[in-house]
Amino acid sequence: MEILVSGYGKMGHIIERMVLERGLPYAGWSEAVTETPVELAARCVCIDFTTPDAIRANYRFIAEHFGAAVIGTTGWNDIEDEVKQYFALCGTTLVYASNFSIGVNILFAAADNLAKMAARFGGYKTAIKEIHHIHKLDAPSGTAKSLAAIVDARMGGETPIESKRIGEVPGTHILTLESFCDRITLSHEAFSREGLAAGAVEAALMAQKVKGVYEFKELMFSDKI
Repeated sequence: MEILVSGYGKMGHIIERMVLERGLPYAGWSEAVTETPVELAARCVCIDFTTPDAIRANYRFIAEHFGAAVIGTTGWNDIEDEVKQYFALCGTTLVYASNFSIGVNILFAAADNLAKMAARFGGYKTAIKEIHHIHKLDAPSGTAKSLAAIVDARMGGETPIESKRIGEVPGTHILTLESFCDRITLSHEAFSREGLAAGAVEAALMAQKVKGVYEFKELMFSDKI
């Protein structure tokens, strides 16, 4: 399949460069994905980094006409079940994530293991702090929400999230577990958007090898690929 980029902002430009550098089949980019000719869409994987409103407006077209899709846009949690069900109904493979960074997904796995062990002994309170650039539209970040969900599923409760928007910070996430006698900290700091783009391109390649709806972290550590 060819790769088509939906949304030609900063992420779209980086993804395009990576696809071309790797010599992968590339169909180009679109700022209005619903205007993609259906015969082109059918042979493409759509990598979407747009806006929450664009996802709401476009996901049905993508599910109905594209060969597969990778959604890296965040801020559409309220319709997540609806989107996943529609892709499943259309029989179109979807790979989605709150963060496509390989490092962040390793952080998720580490946090899950840490929370599992901490829950066994109890006594720890959890907190998350996330810092992003001032242009980010959603707060807390989708990554922070995913991290909290992982921890809360193991430990119960509701992990508080502190969000800050500073300058051009690509993204920092810090998970803290604190008891009366110690503190455990896990953190991930992105140096640029390159990691997100690289993970999204990998997801587009994975999407061509599987059928169904998957969160990226499910495929990263799966023997299906």
